[in-house]
Amino acid sequence: MRVALALLLLAIGLSGCGIIGKEFDETKGWTAAELYNKAAGELDGANYKRAIELYQKLETRYPFGRYAMQGQLDVAYAYYKAEEPEQAIAAADRFIKLYPQNPFVDYAYYLKGIVNYNRSIGFLDRFVPTDQSQRDPGSALDAFEDFAELVRRFPDSKYAADARQRMLYLRSTLAQSEVNVAEYYMKRGAYLAAANRAQYVIERFQRTTAVESALEILIDAYQALGKDKLAADARRVLELNRREGRFIDDTPAPEEISLGRRIWDYLGLDEN
Repeated sequence: MRVALALLLLAIGLSGCGIIGKEFDETKGWTAAELYNKAAGELDGANYKRAIELYQKLETRYPFGRYAMQGQLDVAYAYYKAEEPEQAIAAADRFIKLYPQNPFVDYAYYLKGIVNYNRSIGFLDRFVPTDQSQRDPGSALDAFEDFAELVRRFPDSKYAADARQRMLYLRSTLAQSEVNVAEYYMKRGAYLAAANRAQYVIERFQRTTAVESALEILIDAYQALGKDKLAADARRVLELNRREGRFIDDTPAPEEISLGRRIWDYLGLDEN
């Protein structure tokens, strides 16, 4: 009898350990509405990692329907706020591919631009001002292309005006980046390369403050190359534009924006 009782208790104990050992999932059995609303609540509360987990569960369990559609856009924003730029862009691209005719697809294009616009900003940059033109221009180019695509496809979008402002700033930044390269070539004695880079700025980035610096570099590079006539021509252009006041100030950096979670009223998701 004692042996049988001991075996029974052991079996119960082992069964209990098995139950405890299994990972408990509170969302088991939740409806699409419950998953979405909980994920949205976590996102609004800045609990981005948890929000992403819930949006992923929503997409896995309920891949179709209005909640999945909204969730795929929301998770892109959640990734952005969680400082996971690659995943944010991938999620936005997935939404664009799946719902190219959706009335809110312009937000996905805009979010891609914002992610690329900010992705090179590190922790210290948030506290110590830095010259963005000194950075690798890759992300700036990507952001410019993203905003340009938005403006081209959706010129009347609510995000178009901000995208255009950011494009102007990015253009100035990219121009200055080219000037930085030209200056580097000058220091290394690569005068022909410096002249070519300065000429590129003058031709491709007109109406940016970098043009004035590019002309100065062009003059110095031509003089170093012994091309006095070309140097004189560049100097005349520089002096004429200065006299006429044609050089403009740097385009100011756009203000920080708050990209909140987008609720689609026509779907009535906030009524559940």
